[in-house]
Amino acid sequence: MGDTHDHTPPARPRKQEQEEASEEITEVARGILRLQLPTDFTGLGHVNTYAIEDSRGFTLVDPGLPSDESWAALQQRLKAAGIPLSRVHTTYITHSHPDHFGGAHKLVEEAHADVLTSTVFRRWTDLLDLDETPLEPLDPADATEGAALLDAVASADEEEMERDFPGFKAFRDRVRAAVADGRIEEASWMRAPRPTIVVDDAETVRLGDRDWVAVFTPGHTHDHLCMWSPEDGVLLSGDHVLPTITPHIGGFIGGDPLASYLANLDKVAALEGVTRVLPAHGHPFDDLPGRCRAIQDHHAMRLQQLADAASTVGWAAVPRWSEELFIERSRGPMADSETAAHLEHLRLGGRAERRESADGYEYHVLA
Repeated sequence: MGDTHDHTPPARPRKQEQEEASEEITEVARGILRLQLPTDFTGLGHVNTYAIEDSRGFTLVDPGLPSDESWAALQQRLKAAGIPLSRVHTTYITHSHPDHFGGAHKLVEEAHADVLTSTVFRRWTDLLDLDETPLEPLDPADATEGAALLDAVASADEEEMERDFPGFKAFRDRVRAAVADGRIEEASWMRAPRPTIVVDDAETVRLGDRDWVAVFTPGHTHDHLCMWSPEDGVLLSGDHVLPTITPHIGGFIGGDPLASYLANLDKVAALEGVTRVLPAHGHPFDDLPGRCRAIQDHHAMRLQQLADAASTVGWAAVPRWSEELFIERSRGPMADSETAAHLEHLRLGGRAERRESADGYEYHVLA
Protein backbone atom coordinates (compact mmCIF):
# COMPACT_ATOMS: atom_id res chain seq x y z
CA MET A 1 0.00 0.00 0.00
CA GLY A 2 1.42 3.35 -1.03
CA ASP A 3 2.42 6.04 1.44
CA THR A 4 -0.21 8.76 1.31
CA HIS A 5 1.50 11.04 3.80
CA ASP A 6 3.01 14.30 2.63
CA HIS A 7 6.71 14.25 3.50
CA THR A 8 7.42 17.75 2.21
CA PRO A 9 9.31 19.55 4.98
CA PRO A 10 7.32 22.45 6.44
CA ALA A 11 8.34 25.90 5.32
CA ARG A 12 10.43 27.75 7.85
CA PRO A 13 8.49 30.52 9.59
CA ARG A 14 9.25 33.93 8.10
CA LYS A 15 11.43 36.08 10.30
CA GLN A 16 10.12 39.49 11.31
CA GLU A 17 12.80 41.18 9.23
CA GLN A 18 11.59 39.34 6.10
CA GLU A 19 8.01 40.60 6.35
CA GLU A 20 6.89 42.80 3.48
CA ALA A 21 6.58 46.50 4.14
CA SER A 22 3.24 47.57 5.55
CA GLU A 23 1.64 50.92 4.72
CA GLU A 24 0.59 51.28 8.35
CA ILE A 25 2.01 54.29 10.21
CA THR A 26 2.50 53.63 13.91
CA GLU A 27 3.79 55.71 16.81
CA VAL A 28 6.37 53.46 18.46
CA ALA A 29 7.64 55.93 21.06
CA ARG A 30 6.88 59.50 22.07
CA GLY A 31 7.04 61.63 18.93
CA ILE A 32 8.51 58.78 16.82
CA LEU A 33 6.63 57.25 13.89
CA ARG A 34 7.55 53.97 12.17
CA LEU A 35 7.32 54.08 8.35
CA GLN A 36 8.06 50.78 6.58
CA LEU A 37 9.71 50.94 3.17
CA PRO A 38 9.97 48.01 0.72
CA THR A 39 13.26 46.25 0.09
CA ASP A 40 14.49 42.91 -1.19
CA PHE A 41 18.07 43.68 -0.25
CA THR A 42 19.86 40.54 1.05
CA GLY A 43 16.58 38.76 1.64
CA LEU A 44 14.96 41.39 3.86
CA GLY A 45 11.39 42.56 3.30
CA HIS A 46 11.36 46.09 4.65
CA VAL A 47 13.37 48.91 6.16
CA ASN A 48 12.07 50.84 9.15
CA THR A 49 12.37 54.56 8.57
CA TYR A 50 11.66 56.40 11.80
CA ALA A 51 10.29 59.95 11.70
CA ILE A 52 11.28 61.89 14.84
CA GLU A 53 9.32 65.11 15.33
CA ASP A 54 10.61 68.27 16.96
CA SER A 55 9.84 71.97 16.90
CA ARG A 56 11.79 72.40 13.65
CA GLY A 57 10.16 69.55 11.76
CA PHE A 58 11.39 65.97 11.40
CA THR A 59 14.49 63.80 11.35
CA LEU A 60 14.21 60.65 9.20
CA VAL A 61 16.26 57.64 10.28
CA ASP A 62 17.56 55.30 7.52
CA PRO A 63 15.51 56.48 4.50
CA GLY A 64 15.65 53.24 2.50
CA LEU A 65 17.11 52.06 -0.78
CA PRO A 66 18.11 54.33 -3.69
CA SER A 67 15.33 52.95 -5.87
CA ASP A 68 12.33 54.66 -7.45
CA GLU A 69 10.04 52.21 -5.63
CA SER A 70 11.52 53.04 -2.24
CA TRP A 71 11.43 56.80 -2.86
CA ALA A 72 7.80 56.64 -3.99
CA ALA A 73 6.92 54.60 -0.90
CA LEU A 74 8.67 57.11 1.36
CA GLN A 75 6.75 59.99 -0.20
CA GLN A 76 3.48 58.09 0.20
CA ARG A 77 4.20 57.26 3.85
CA LEU A 78 5.13 60.86 4.61
CA LYS A 79 1.92 62.07 3.03
CA ALA A 80 -0.12 59.55 5.01
CA ALA A 81 1.59 60.73 8.20
CA GLY A 82 0.91 64.37 7.38
CA ILE A 83 4.60 65.22 7.03
CA PRO A 84 5.46 67.65 4.18
CA LEU A 85 8.81 66.84 2.59
CA SER A 86 9.84 70.45 3.25
CA ARG A 87 9.69 69.78 7.03
CA VAL A 88 12.38 67.06 6.89
CA HIS A 89 15.47 68.89 8.13
CA THR A 90 17.80 65.96 8.90
CA THR A 91 18.38 62.36 7.90
CA TYR A 92 20.31 60.16 10.32
CA ILE A 93 22.03 57.15 8.71
CA THR A 94 23.00 54.33 11.05
CA HIS A 95 25.61 52.80 8.71
CA SER A 96 26.93 52.61 5.16
CA HIS A 97 24.69 49.98 3.57
CA PRO A 98 22.48 51.12 0.67
CA ASP A 99 19.19 50.02 2.23
CA HIS A 100 19.94 52.61 4.91
CA PHE A 101 21.62 55.51 3.12
CA GLY A 102 20.08 55.09 -0.35
CA GLY A 103 17.26 57.62 -0.08
CA ALA A 104 19.34 60.26 1.66
CA HIS A 105 20.60 61.98 -1.50
CA LYS A 106 16.98 62.64 -2.56
CA LEU A 107 16.27 64.21 0.83
CA VAL A 108 19.36 66.39 0.38
CA GLU A 109 18.34 67.42 -3.13
CA GLU A 110 14.63 68.00 -2.50
CA ALA A 111 14.43 68.98 1.17
CA HIS A 112 17.99 70.33 1.67
CA ALA A 113 18.26 68.01 4.67
CA ASP A 114 21.38 67.64 6.75
CA VAL A 115 23.01 64.18 6.82
CA LEU A 116 23.98 62.84 10.24
CA THR A 117 26.40 59.89 10.48
CA SER A 118 29.25 58.59 12.56
CA THR A 119 32.61 60.26 12.07
CA VAL A 120 33.88 57.26 10.09
CA PHE A 121 30.95 56.85 7.71
CA ARG A 122 32.54 55.77 4.44
CA ARG A 123 31.29 56.76 1.05
CA TRP A 124 31.32 53.82 -1.37
CA THR A 125 32.80 55.94 -4.15
CA ASP A 126 35.83 56.67 -1.96
CA LEU A 127 36.65 52.97 -1.64
CA LEU A 128 36.07 52.31 -5.32
CA ASP A 129 38.23 55.31 -6.25
CA LEU A 130 35.58 56.77 -8.53
CA ASP A 131 34.44 60.29 -9.27
CA GLU A 132 31.09 61.80 -8.29
CA THR A 133 29.24 60.22 -11.24
CA PRO A 134 26.03 58.54 -10.03
CA LEU A 135 26.49 54.79 -10.10
CA GLU A 136 24.38 51.68 -10.42
CA PRO A 137 25.55 48.06 -10.63
CA LEU A 138 25.09 46.43 -14.02
CA ASP A 139 22.95 43.77 -12.41
CA PRO A 140 20.78 44.19 -9.29
CA ALA A 141 22.38 41.05 -7.91
CA ASP A 142 25.59 43.03 -7.61
CA ALA A 143 24.05 44.91 -4.70
CA THR A 144 24.49 41.85 -2.48
CA GLU A 145 28.02 41.32 -3.71
CA GLY A 146 28.82 44.98 -3.24
CA ALA A 147 27.63 45.05 0.36
CA ALA A 148 30.26 42.45 1.26
CA LEU A 149 33.02 43.77 -0.97
CA LEU A 150 32.65 47.33 0.24
CA ASP A 151 32.88 46.38 3.90
CA ALA A 152 36.65 46.41 3.45
CA VAL A 153 38.61 48.71 5.74
CA ALA A 154 39.04 52.15 4.16
CA SER A 155 42.81 52.21 4.75
CA ALA A 156 43.45 48.90 2.95
CA ASP A 157 45.46 49.35 -0.22
CA GLU A 158 44.65 47.71 -3.54
CA GLU A 159 47.22 44.93 -3.13
CA GLU A 160 45.81 43.97 0.28
CA MET A 161 42.26 44.02 -1.05
CA GLU A 162 43.11 41.76 -3.98
CA ARG A 163 44.84 39.30 -1.65
CA ASP A 164 42.16 39.26 1.05
CA PHE A 165 39.13 39.40 -1.25
CA PRO A 166 39.98 38.57 -4.89
CA GLY A 167 36.51 39.55 -6.11
CA PHE A 168 37.01 43.20 -5.18
CA LYS A 169 39.14 44.18 -8.18
CA ALA A 170 36.80 42.52 -10.68
CA PHE A 171 33.79 44.23 -9.09
CA ARG A 172 35.45 47.63 -9.15
CA ASP A 173 36.64 47.19 -12.73
CA ARG A 174 33.11 46.23 -13.79
CA VAL A 175 31.70 49.39 -12.24
CA ARG A 176 34.44 51.57 -13.74
CA ALA A 177 33.76 50.09 -17.18
CA ALA A 178 30.07 50.89 -16.80
CA VAL A 179 30.91 54.50 -16.00
CA ALA A 180 33.27 54.77 -18.96
CA ASP A 181 30.73 53.28 -21.36
CA GLY A 182 27.88 55.46 -20.15
CA ARG A 183 25.88 52.43 -18.98
CA ILE A 184 24.80 54.15 -15.76
CA GLU A 185 21.30 55.32 -14.98
CA GLU A 186 20.65 58.47 -12.97
CA ALA A 187 19.28 56.51 -9.99
CA SER A 188 22.18 55.07 -8.05
CA TRP A 189 22.84 52.07 -5.83
CA MET A 190 26.18 53.51 -4.76
CA ARG A 191 25.46 57.18 -4.47
CA ALA A 192 26.22 57.73 -0.83
CA PRO A 193 25.56 61.16 0.65
CA ARG A 194 28.31 63.35 2.01
CA PRO A 195 27.65 63.83 5.75
CA THR A 196 27.10 67.36 7.04
CA ILE A 197 26.90 66.41 10.74
CA VAL A 198 29.25 63.76 12.13
CA VAL A 199 29.34 62.50 15.70
CA ASP A 200 31.64 60.28 17.70
CA ASP A 201 30.92 57.87 20.51
CA ALA A 202 29.19 59.40 23.55
CA GLU A 203 28.52 62.74 21.88
CA THR A 204 25.12 64.28 22.54
CA VAL A 205 22.80 65.10 19.64
CA ARG A 206 19.56 67.06 19.82
CA LEU A 207 16.76 65.27 17.95
CA GLY A 208 13.04 65.36 18.62
CA ASP A 209 13.51 68.12 21.21
CA ARG A 210 15.44 65.73 23.44
CA ASP A 211 19.05 64.70 23.89
CA TRP A 212 20.31 61.51 22.26
CA VAL A 213 23.65 59.91 23.08
CA ALA A 214 25.65 58.54 20.14
CA VAL A 215 26.68 54.92 20.70
CA PHE A 216 29.41 53.81 18.28
CA THR A 217 28.90 50.09 17.56
CA PRO A 218 31.23 48.75 14.84
CA GLY A 219 30.96 45.10 13.86
CA HIS A 220 28.09 44.80 11.39
CA THR A 221 29.95 47.56 9.55
CA HIS A 222 32.99 49.56 10.62
CA ASP A 223 30.90 52.74 10.94
CA HIS A 224 27.70 51.63 12.68
CA LEU A 225 26.13 54.21 14.97
CA CYS A 226 23.20 53.71 17.35
CA MET A 227 21.40 56.51 19.20
CA TRP A 228 20.10 56.30 22.77
CA SER A 229 17.61 58.61 24.49
CA PRO A 230 18.11 58.35 28.27
CA GLU A 231 15.05 60.55 28.77
CA ASP A 232 12.70 58.11 27.05
CA GLY A 233 14.64 54.84 27.35
CA VAL A 234 14.65 54.46 23.56
CA LEU A 235 17.51 52.94 21.53
CA LEU A 236 17.65 53.35 17.76
CA SER A 237 19.59 50.15 17.12
CA GLY A 238 19.95 50.16 13.32
CA ASP A 239 21.24 46.75 12.26
CA HIS A 240 23.35 46.27 15.39
CA VAL A 241 20.57 44.47 17.27
CA LEU A 242 17.66 42.98 15.34
CA PRO A 243 14.70 41.12 16.89
CA THR A 244 14.79 37.71 15.17
CA ILE A 245 17.83 37.47 12.87
CA THR A 246 21.52 37.82 13.66
CA PRO A 247 23.08 40.75 11.80
CA HIS A 248 25.81 40.03 9.27
CA ILE A 249 29.39 40.52 10.49
CA GLY A 250 31.66 42.12 7.91
CA GLY A 251 34.70 39.86 7.86
CA PHE A 252 36.78 41.96 5.49
CA ILE A 253 36.97 45.18 7.49
CA GLY A 254 40.24 44.34 9.20
CA GLY A 255 41.10 43.40 12.78
CA ASP A 256 38.64 41.23 14.68
CA PRO A 257 35.16 42.50 13.71
CA LEU A 258 33.41 39.65 15.52
CA ALA A 259 35.12 40.52 18.80
CA SER A 260 34.20 44.14 18.21
CA TYR A 261 30.60 43.24 17.48
CA LEU A 262 30.26 40.99 20.54
CA ALA A 263 31.82 43.64 22.79
CA ASN A 264 29.42 46.24 21.42
CA LEU A 265 26.49 43.97 22.21
CA ASP A 266 27.69 44.11 25.82
CA LYS A 267 28.02 47.87 25.45
CA VAL A 268 24.40 48.46 24.45
CA ALA A 269 23.07 45.80 26.84
CA ALA A 270 24.69 47.75 29.69
CA LEU A 271 22.87 51.00 28.87
CA GLU A 272 20.72 51.84 31.85
CA GLY A 273 17.01 52.32 31.45
CA VAL A 274 16.49 51.09 27.86
CA THR A 275 12.84 50.08 27.65
CA ARG A 276 12.23 50.28 23.89
CA VAL A 277 14.47 49.16 21.01
CA LEU A 278 13.70 50.47 17.53
CA PRO A 279 15.53 48.27 14.99
CA ALA A 280 16.06 48.99 11.29
CA HIS A 281 14.23 45.76 10.35
CA GLY A 282 11.56 43.86 12.25
CA HIS A 283 9.30 45.07 15.04
CA PRO A 284 10.21 47.19 18.07
CA PHE A 285 11.04 45.12 21.15
CA ASP A 286 11.80 45.64 24.82
CA ASP A 287 14.28 43.08 26.20
CA LEU A 288 17.58 44.43 24.92
CA PRO A 289 19.92 42.45 27.26
CA GLY A 290 18.07 39.21 26.50
CA ARG A 291 18.29 39.71 22.75
CA CYS A 292 22.00 40.58 22.98
CA ARG A 293 22.68 37.35 24.91
CA ALA A 294 20.78 35.32 22.30
CA ILE A 295 22.88 36.77 19.48
CA GLN A 296 26.10 36.13 21.42
CA ASP A 297 25.02 32.52 21.99
CA HIS A 298 24.42 32.16 18.25
CA HIS A 299 27.98 33.22 17.45
CA ALA A 300 29.40 30.92 20.11
CA MET A 301 27.56 28.07 18.39
CA ARG A 302 29.00 29.12 15.01
CA LEU A 303 32.53 29.11 16.41
CA GLN A 304 31.96 25.65 17.84
CA GLN A 305 30.69 24.42 14.46
CA LEU A 306 34.00 25.44 12.90
CA ALA A 307 35.97 23.71 15.66
CA ASP A 308 33.90 20.55 15.26
CA ALA A 309 34.64 20.49 11.52
CA ALA A 310 38.40 20.96 11.94
CA SER A 311 39.42 17.33 11.47
CA THR A 312 37.24 16.97 8.36
CA VAL A 313 38.13 20.22 6.61
CA GLY A 314 41.82 20.54 7.43
CA TRP A 315 43.45 23.46 5.63
CA ALA A 316 40.94 25.25 3.39
CA ALA A 317 39.99 28.63 1.95
CA VAL A 318 37.09 30.64 3.33
CA PRO A 319 34.45 29.38 0.84
CA ARG A 320 35.07 25.78 1.95
CA TRP A 321 34.69 26.74 5.61
CA SER A 322 31.55 28.65 4.70
CA GLU A 323 29.96 25.33 3.73
CA GLU A 324 30.11 24.33 7.40
CA LEU A 325 28.03 27.36 8.46
CA PHE A 326 25.61 28.05 5.62
CA ILE A 327 23.21 25.98 3.55
CA GLU A 328 23.82 26.01 -0.19
CA ARG A 329 21.27 28.70 -1.14
CA SER A 330 22.77 31.08 1.42
CA ARG A 331 26.38 30.80 0.26
CA GLY A 332 28.18 33.58 -1.56
CA PRO A 333 30.10 36.79 -0.76
CA MET A 334 28.01 37.68 2.31
CA ALA A 335 28.36 34.18 3.78
CA ASP A 336 32.09 34.17 3.03
CA SER A 337 32.47 37.56 4.69
CA GLU A 338 30.82 36.35 7.88
CA THR A 339 32.76 33.07 7.85
CA ALA A 340 36.00 35.03 7.49
CA ALA A 341 35.04 37.07 10.57
CA HIS A 342 34.65 33.88 12.62
CA LEU A 343 37.89 32.37 11.30
CA GLU A 344 39.85 35.55 12.07
CA HIS A 345 38.34 35.63 15.54
CA LEU A 346 39.56 32.09 16.13
CA ARG A 347 43.00 32.86 14.67
CA LEU A 348 43.53 36.01 16.73
CA GLY A 349 42.45 34.05 19.80
CA GLY A 350 45.03 31.33 19.14
CA ARG A 351 42.43 28.78 18.03
CA ALA A 352 43.21 28.74 14.29
CA GLU A 353 46.11 29.18 11.90
CA ARG A 354 46.31 31.01 8.59
CA ARG A 355 48.63 30.69 5.61
CA GLU A 356 48.86 32.38 2.24
CA SER A 357 47.82 30.49 -0.87
CA ALA A 358 47.63 31.27 -4.57
CA ASP A 359 44.06 32.57 -4.17
CA GLY A 360 44.40 34.39 -0.85
CA TYR A 361 44.37 32.72 2.57
CA GLU A 362 43.69 29.24 3.87
CA TYR A 363 42.73 28.46 7.46
CA HIS A 364 43.21 25.52 9.77
CA VAL A 365 41.04 25.47 12.90
CA LEU A 366 42.52 23.90 16.00
CA ALA A 367 39.98 21.45 17.41
